[in-house]
Amino acid sequence: MQSLWNDRDAASCHNDSLALRAYTSRLLGQEPSLVLHGGGNTSVKASLKDLFGESVPVLLVKGSGWDLATITEAGFAPVRLDVLQRMAELPTLTDTDMVKAQRAAMLDPGAPTPSVEAILHAIIPFAWVDHTHADAVVTVTNTPDGERRAREIYGDRVLIVPYVMPGFILAREVYEMTRQTDWRSIDGLVLLNHGVFTFGDDARSSYEKMITLVGKAEEYLSANARKKGDAKPRAVKPGAMAQLAWLRKAVSAARGSAMVARLDQGGEALEFASLPAVADLASRGPLTPDHVIRTKPRGMFVGPDATVSVQEYRARYEEYFARHRTPGLSQLDPAPRWAVLPGAGTATFGATAAEADIAADIIRHTRRAIQAAEALGGWKPLGEAELFEVEYWELEQAKLKKSGGRPAFQGKIAVVTGAASGIGKAVAEALHSAGASVLGLDINPAIETLFTKPGLAGQACDVTDQAAVAGAVEKAVGCFGGLDLLVSNAGLFTPSAFLADLDEATWQNSLDLNLSSHRYLLQAATPYLKLGIEPAVLIIGSKNVPAPGPGAGAYSIAKAGLTQLARVAALELAGDGIRVNVMHPHAVFDTGAWTPEVLEQRARSYGVSVEEYKAKNLLKAEVTSADVAALALAMLGAPFAKTTGAQVPIDGGNDRVI
Repeated sequence: MQSLWNDRDAASCHNDSLALRAYTSRLLGQEPSLVLHGGGNTSVKASLKDLFGESVPVLLVKGSGWDLATITEAGFAPVRLDVLQRMAELPTLTDTDMVKAQRAAMLDPGAPTPSVEAILHAIIPFAWVDHTHADAVVTVTNTPDGERRAREIYGDRVLIVPYVMPGFILAREVYEMTRQTDWRSIDGLVLLNHGVFTFGDDARSSYEKMITLVGKAEEYLSANARKKGDAKPRAVKPGAMAQLAWLRKAVSAARGSAMVARLDQGGEALEFASLPAVADLASRGPLTPDHVIRTKPRGMFVGPDATVSVQEYRARYEEYFARHRTPGLSQLDPAPRWAVLPGAGTATFGATAAEADIAADIIRHTRRAIQAAEALGGWKPLGEAELFEVEYWELEQAKLKKSGGRPAFQGKIAVVTGAASGIGKAVAEALHSAGASVLGLDINPAIETLFTKPGLAGQACDVTDQAAVAGAVEKAVGCFGGLDLLVSNAGLFTPSAFLADLDEATWQNSLDLNLSSHRYLLQAATPYLKLGIEPAVLIIGSKNVPAPGPGAGAYSIAKAGLTQLARVAALELAGDGIRVNVMHPHAVFDTGAWTPEVLEQRARSYGVSVEEYKAKNLLKAEVTSADVAALALAMLGAPFAKTTGAQVPIDGGNDRVI
């Protein structure tokens, strides 16, 4: 562990306490082995002017929901210091009342809610306080004799605090323990099974004390926790994607809604999954208690039948809840958030790709901690009673009650072809905005950098290459855990030519892209759609199917064959609950094919303006890619849940179609 302090960066804060506080907080936050996804908190004591111009001592403490990796000055809550210090003297206080009192003591009611550790920060008699959940320190204390080992590492330079519930109870415990403590005789607090506090008179000393204390724990682990070498990583076994899709379907059923799964098949994951005692190790508990919100109290070992494994996990979770429940508590969903797949690695689950990724980060650190602790003397995290307290913490319950409804496609997984532009791009982005995780395919290599949001990815793929299509579908399953929605959109409007003059290359190109490629996609996707959640396929056809025109034979005939393909698929896949419907768009002018020059030419040929030409339909309404995407979401979702084999035009009304 090395200090990242930089004199030039620190000087740019111009001795402003809040700016320096944000700076050193980010130094902590950019090191994942110190804090993960919102973990840890920091503070600085200062004086601010109130409404009357009077100087008020305050604690500027990290706000709830802010991440140390990215925090700015706006992420700190100014709380009256004297109020926080008096709160520590109270014999009892519920965390709900604590949060209310802290908010009432804020100088700025628009600032974020103060950290639940604000009282503890307030009673530490130094201006600067840093708190992390350092992997190395927690790993050492998550062993049978963790307290002894912590004393061996630090001697008398830290105060060892037994585990108690975070929040007021922890603040009160430290308050009682330190009544006679000479704070300048210690460098920090080690909270067993929880983390570390350091403090100082200036930003640098508090930060670098943290680096020093964590570094000592890392050195101790390096010297004393060498791997035993009993894990024998194996090659990824065949059929891992199918196993993942089965597992994701079973986990989604346990939660009662669709979930995304992330599969880690890296060397560390395979090594961990190959440990002889991995089923037991994964079930003992998380690295730190705050992780239980993301990972549940235990992981799941997946046996030969994924569905049975999930059912057994669910039953054990329900028993766990029954053992510890108190009046007024409602059971959270019993679905696992991470699992060990023997021979395939580890998987994590979330309502979104971002949630699953957060769990994956946590499990990556947990795997390393488990193996280090086992080498040190045994992995012994907190017991289930303590974990239950955190999982069913009144503050977490309050957050759940405030949470809004789910987006319509949350947890769903989609593949969209022709996604680099036009209709495909609009559909991919609309699905993602509605909660789905989406892999967009396109022959244009720009697709791979087009999408930058979590859960929205692009893959270059020639959909006329059957092997490439199969690989792309497997990639979608590997990325997100399965497949629920398929939008087969890739196509090409071929050059105009009468049948008598049609060349073989144009004919074959149209058949390859406008017809055969869709069959390849359906064939590759069907095994995974059968394991999907409310699976649906949408084929993008054309107005030329019901209303062909002269000179467009290659295009119209291929699209007619595509529509027939969809109708047959609807008949064949209905027994598996897979809906297959067709949309026939026409005159969607905000796509790449309709350049300003082409629009001008076509408008002139009809003797109208461009705007009149764009609304040249019965409703006199322009049809856009966004309009097509909106209909696509309806046809993939609940409004069309009882419909299959349908063909729906979206063209503003075409007299020839009607």
